[in-house]
Amino acid sequence: MDRFDWKVNIQMNIFILKILGLWPKGDESYGFNLYTLYGIFVLLFFELAHIAVATMDVFLNLDDLKTVTGNIFVLLMEMLGILKSYSLIRNMGMLKQLMRTINSDLFQPKTRHQRSLILPNLRAWKTIVALFWFLTVGWIIFWMMCPIFDRTFKEYHLPFPFSYPFNTKTSPYYEMTYLHQFIAVDYLSMTNVNIDTLIAALNMYIGAQLDILCDDLRNLHKASDANNNLKKCIHHHSEILKFATFTNRFYNWVIFVEFFVGAVSIGISMFQLTIVVPLSNEFYSFIVYLVCIATQVFMYCWFGNEIEIKVKVDMS
Repeated sequence: MDRFDWKVNIQMNIFILKILGLWPKGDESYGFNLYTLYGIFVLLFFELAHIAVATMDVFLNLDDLKTVTGNIFVLLMEMLGILKSYSLIRNMGMLKQLMRTINSDLFQPKTRHQRSLILPNLRAWKTIVALFWFLTVGWIIFWMMCPIFDRTFKEYHLPFPFSYPFNTKTSPYYEMTYLHQFIAVDYLSMTNVNIDTLIAALNMYIGAQLDILCDDLRNLHKASDANNNLKKCIHHHSEILKFATFTNRFYNWVIFVEFFVGAVSIGISMFQLTIVVPLSNEFYSFIVYLVCIATQVFMYCWFGNEIEIKVKVDMS
């Protein structure tokens, strides 16, 4: 039977993370090379620069509730993107090791039946990820194209009307600022989506390995060399625990902050829905954003709960 390639499901994640400067090639971590310089540049110029301007705008308009709430719900998610980027970079060596572990012989499904057991996990992950991508791209289109859809670009309106140290009401500063906001929001959104779906994939892998281990234990009595197979099962269990420990080390704080930021962002977005023009492009963008954040939080809950259920089944 052909080897099962676990990484093939996250190849798109890894490819986009490489473009974002967040995944060095091969099994390498970050070092003194051009890719590291590229990663630093895009992080500073797009992520941190955009967040710095947004933060400054919030402080300059503290007496304007509409402006503050209109900026802070996205600003919080962008700051979360910085935390995710930092966590990814800090744990890059460990993540590369997890990628090698998941494709090792020990983690391979041994029969066609075991392959059929892990397919529901893969299908669930692909379905939720596809929905998350669809909603994220939809929100980007609605929000970043609002000035074009509403024709307010003729009045030099920006998707995020931040205060800049130069006049954005004149050309070419308006076009340059619009382009920077567009790229920055795309960059931050892709960072959030790809790291979230990577974490979901790691949890999905843990659940799938528990399915394989449970099947091995159920069929232990059928093996000709039961003692040797039992030792392999014990070793497999130990490696699953190690894999889960390293995975938790990578995203523990990320998930903690994710739930807090998600709850605040949903609350602020619902408030914004009460003050924007009903059925306008801005109104629809907030609707899509709400569903997007709910899906983001749901993804962590779903795959975390799947692991809990399978652990209880295995223990019973």
